[in-house]
Amino acid sequence: MSNNMQTMAISNPRTGLVDFDLPLYTLQHVEDEAKCLKLHQSQWWNMGLGERIAVMQNLANSMAEYKAHLVAALINDTGRASESELEVDVTINAIHRWCKQAPALLAKGEPWSAEIPFIELQQDYLPYPLVGVISPWNFPLLLSLVDAIPALLAGSAVLIKPSEVTSRFVAPFNEVLKRIPMLNNVLTLVTGAGETGQAVINAVDSLCFTGSVATGRHVGQLCAQRFIPAFLELGGKDPAIVCKDADPELAAKALCWGSMVNAGQSCMSLERVYVHKDIAPIFLAKLVANVRALKHNYPDIQQGQIGPIISAKQVKIVEAQLQDAKDKGATILCGGEVLNLGGGRYCLPTVLTDVNPQMSVVSQETFAAVLPVTIIDSDEQGVVLANDSEFGLSAAVFSQNVDYAKQIARQLEAGAVSINDASLTALIHEAEKQSFKYSGLGGSRMGAESIRRFMRKKAYIRNTGVPSPWWF
Repeated sequence: MSNNMQTMAISNPRTGLVDFDLPLYTLQHVEDEAKCLKLHQSQWWNMGLGERIAVMQNLANSMAEYKAHLVAALINDTGRASESELEVDVTINAIHRWCKQAPALLAKGEPWSAEIPFIELQQDYLPYPLVGVISPWNFPLLLSLVDAIPALLAGSAVLIKPSEVTSRFVAPFNEVLKRIPMLNNVLTLVTGAGETGQAVINAVDSLCFTGSVATGRHVGQLCAQRFIPAFLELGGKDPAIVCKDADPELAAKALCWGSMVNAGQSCMSLERVYVHKDIAPIFLAKLVANVRALKHNYPDIQQGQIGPIISAKQVKIVEAQLQDAKDKGATILCGGEVLNLGGGRYCLPTVLTDVNPQMSVVSQETFAAVLPVTIIDSDEQGVVLANDSEFGLSAAVFSQNVDYAKQIARQLEAGAVSINDASLTALIHEAEKQSFKYSGLGGSRMGAESIRRFMRKKAYIRNTGVPSPWWF
């Protein structure tokens, strides 16, 4: 990083005070970093998968040793403690998991005979030289590395641009990288705002983006102009259907967690509930009791479950959505306000009812501890309302009849559906899932497809010695 690099002032989500100067990488800085990464990528690829696995395991072990520093930086980035510790652990576990799975997933296989008997086929692949990652602010470390880990194991070099809101973790992570010279040559993090992100798009051969629909559509257009693949993980407004025969206590507990974890600042948060009228009273009573029991992590960050709103830009969005709901007749069962606590902005854990699709809190993504609940006359009505959205990331269904729950789940236009639980995609990564509608574009971030996104497939087609009958 250049000593004369310009910086941007960044505020702390717990105090509201500016306490961090974010280095702004220019187009030239990014181009220089990209050239350096591409220079070393061929060596990284040619060293073979076994050695790449050893290097990545070294990364996991070094992150574990440096965990306290990473967690401390993430706490300053996001204002929450327990989730920050979990974020580091999940990232380390992801590295170990990919190292274990990569040999089978990247195996080239033996040659085989084509339908024309004298033709032999064999599959091979070549990684994209440089993969770009542009990541969001809600899980800064995890979402910076969730795509980078499989890309590196596939043999690509990786250039990451984290959100400017949460880039404090970059410094301690770079200290980890310095301990692993081979990896330090093929993995670089650059910081900055939109201009830096656009410079990354201009420099890479493939791009993974996680963020809003509006920005994602722009990113997709830029990638199309460059004729490079774009893997876009965008917004969600995940619905849950609580069927007539659901266990209301189980559903209430699951949806309390699924909507409020990380203060609702997750793309996989449950953000809409459709509950059958027959169990709505008991479900709502239990849900409100669970949500009311949640506390802010202020003044002691080690206490409570609900942290501050991480991004200052989101505060006005959340306040506007709550006011819009109130103006249009929503009933606030608990919460309903954004508080100023010690300079940080905290959303009171909120449950609303008497809501409708015309309210922005029902139709638009909400990055806060807010859950609107709609009472429905039938489970079929719940399916219609759940699908009435431009989003299709994931969903949930609650029913004590598993076959019936799966029948409902099959009708939902979403890439993954949790059954009798909430937001399982945050924890379970084996199954492939794609984002429907405006929630994303491209291959699955989960399962075997995740690592294969970074492979350009090749085929060797060999004549085994027979004169081809189609020759002149």
